[in-house]
Parts: sequence; structure tokens; C-alpha cells
Amino acid sequence: MVARACALIPGYKELYERFEKRMHTSGRSPSTLKNYSRYISQISLHFKCLPTELEDDQIEDYLHDLLRNSSPSESYFKHTVYGLRFLFRLEGLKDKRIALPSIQKEKKLPVVLSRQEIKAMIKQATLLKHRLLVSLLYGCGLRCGEVRSILLKDIDLDRGTLLVRQGKGNKDRYVPVGKLLVRGIQHYIEAENPHTWLFNGNDFDSRYSQKGVQWAVKELSKKAGIKKDINVHTLRHSYATHLLEDGLDIVSIKELLGHACIETTMVYLHVAQSGRRKPFSPLDTLYNQL
Repeated sequence: MVARACALIPGYKELYERFEKRMHTSGRSPSTLKNYSRYISQISLHFKCLPTELEDDQIEDYLHDLLRNSSPSESYFKHTVYGLRFLFRLEGLKDKRIALPSIQKEKKLPVVLSRQEIKAMIKQATLLKHRLLVSLLYGCGLRCGEVRSILLKDIDLDRGTLLVRQGKGNKDRYVPVGKLLVRGIQHYIEAENPHTWLFNGNDFDSRYSQKGVQWAVKELSKKAGIKKDINVHTLRHSYATHLLEDGLDIVSIKELLGHACIETTMVYLHVAQSGRRKPFSPLDTLYNQL
């Protein structure tokens, strides 16, 4: 898409080079650059001109058509708006940036697994690699990219810590590794003899692939008979919720998760079964009154 726009739209190549450079210097991830540039290129090819040359009503009509064919929460619409917003700020077009709609974030509570469901998933893992993978995702609250990027040199089994490098927002953080995980990692390294990465694979940089991690989690949840709609991030949600239920304070959980602001972590207060008295259903006490 980008190459086509560079070839067909006069001036687009120079615009994209500035855009790419600013994305890199502002610390945006390669996936964000890929998504933004794809949809910026799409709107350029649609109108056969640079996005910066579009009138406000053209942009409005284009976004309106997107909304008619998809919901505002879908990635196509979001990445188009975010990409244009970044581009207009880069080019000093504040008026156009103001005209773009704001996107309301969906206020959905996270899906959380019970402790029994976590144990069932781990039990179903016949491969040592998958057993350790799920244990780390849950036991350290890691994101998919973070578990794939664990370097052997960042595991300190003596201190029981793991250095998570360049998590979301390009921030490093330490997370504790419990005694069970220390033994699990030791056993895995002795058996598998990994090199560089804890989880080696066939990806371009020899890491275990993202699809491989996703497949393992889905497959183990299916084998465990879990009916909830879960993904890799569900294990991270479960980690945070269970820590809160076990009495860890919300600020400490924020630091362990690597969240930039406490508001992001506060969502777990709505799903954790904690407090002065554990929440219950009045139906359980209804017949005790008779």
C-alpha cells in the first residue's frame, strides 16, 4: 500500500519519509508505523492526492463512509483517524487535526480466569515449553511480545527476578519470579538448552513467533474445557486480578504491569473479589432467612 502510494501520488514519498522519521524519533513501535502508514496511504490513493491537500469535508465524507461500513471501535477507522492526527500535527495543520473526531474507548471489563482454570491449562500442557510459557504469562503478568522477548541474560534465578525490556511505552521493569517458576525455568533450560532467547523459534529473529504463543494459549484453554472467550492477554488480566484479591495494593500492581497511569490499573478493582467482605449473591442467603 505504501509503495503504491509512493509510486502513484506526487510528493507522497517525501511526505512518508518525514512521517516515518518522526514516528521513529517519537518512540512509536514498528506495528504502529505499519498501521498508520497503511491507512494514510489508503486515503491518499482514494483521493489521488496527499492527505495534507484534502479539504475538511473530503475527510469528513471519507470517515463517514468508514463508519457506515464498520463500527468506530474497529481498527480500520481508528488507525485512519490516529494516523491522520499524527500526520497533521507533524505538518503543522492544527485546524485539520481539530476537525478529526475523537474515538470513544470501549468500557469493557476484562475476562478473568479462575485459579482452577489456570491450573487446568497448565496441566493440559504436554510440552515443557508450553507449560512454562503459560506459567510465565500468568505468573509474571507478561504481554505476548514481552514473553517472546525474554533474554536468558535477563533472568536472575538467584534473586528471583526477571527484567522485562522495552515493554509498552519503551519502559523496562523488573517483575518477581516465584519459587515454582524458578524451578520451572531451571528445568526447562537444562532440558531444552535455549540460546539467546528463553523461547527460541522459527521467526525471522529466531524468537518464538506471536502466532505460536497465541496458538498455544488457545489450544490449552480448549483442552482444559474453558468456555470463556480468552486470548494471551487474559492471563495478564488474571494475574492482576488475583494479586489484588491476595491483598497487594493497586500502586504496586500498576508498577508490576508497567502501566503508565493508575487509571488503567483501576479497572481490576471492578473484577476482583476483594474488600472488607467478599461480594456475594443475595440468593445464597435468601433461604437462610426462612
